[in-house]
Amino acid sequence: MRLLPTFMALGFLAATYAAAAAPAAQQVDIPSSNGVLHAQLFKPDGSGPFPAVIALHGCGGLNGQSDQIQPRYRDWAEQLLKDGNAVLLPDSYGSRELGPQCRVKERRVLARRERVTDIMSSRQWLMQQPWVSQDRISLIGWANGASAVLWAVRPQLASRKAGPDFRAAVAFYPDCRLSSGLGWSARVPTLLLIGAGDDVSSPSACRQMVDGARGRSALARIVVYPNAVHDFDRANLPLHAITGADASVPDRGHLGSDPDARADSQKRVAEWLAR
Repeated sequence: MRLLPTFMALGFLAATYAAAAAPAAQQVDIPSSNGVLHAQLFKPDGSGPFPAVIALHGCGGLNGQSDQIQPRYRDWAEQLLKDGNAVLLPDSYGSRELGPQCRVKERRVLARRERVTDIMSSRQWLMQQPWVSQDRISLIGWANGASAVLWAVRPQLASRKAGPDFRAAVAFYPDCRLSSGLGWSARVPTLLLIGAGDDVSSPSACRQMVDGARGRSALARIVVYPNAVHDFDRANLPLHAITGADASVPDRGHLGSDPDARADSQKRVAEWLAR
């Protein structure tokens, strides 16, 4: 009868150790043409220089209801940090005193405009940090943040300022329908990851977009996971249809983890950013 309290104590100690071992994020304020852009920074110990990744949240925002970084983004930041990357997560909505934008019809923050501005401000800030390897700044984004990544790497948005461009880009399940119709191409190596069953975004439009860029683009690849849906890289999210009025998720479709696709994507992202 004494085993249960012992197990509970061990579980508490394990959880306490995990919380203590988890790297802490540092809030930084980045000057921007739109005001001050708040961001969370995960930085390796030491003076560097380190490769850096700008990570773009989806339409649900960077933080959850507890005002903490959503587990999906913290999970990815910690993985990237283990690979030696500094990770900067700009808060495009919270910085503008906005909540989740998934179901907002008239958005004030657009992937192709304000969020690209946030990306460029983040890059400029990183370029000024002595611990950043300036020629190894990459992009990663999810959903709406991934759409912003696609806009940011278009040849038309190449920076006129001196200095190296982004090293690489990764886009998780972006909405490719607009970009596909505009003849998208990339000026830096870009990897798209999406599930074949994604009925929030459009895997067929993403495939058409990447296929259409061949011959006039930097390296662009797409991986379509046969059994995966939207949010496949999140941990411990049961497959379910979207219901209710939760403003932090899209208004239709299915969400859910896919352990195989999640594990494969982690491996591919690490390899892509290490190129």
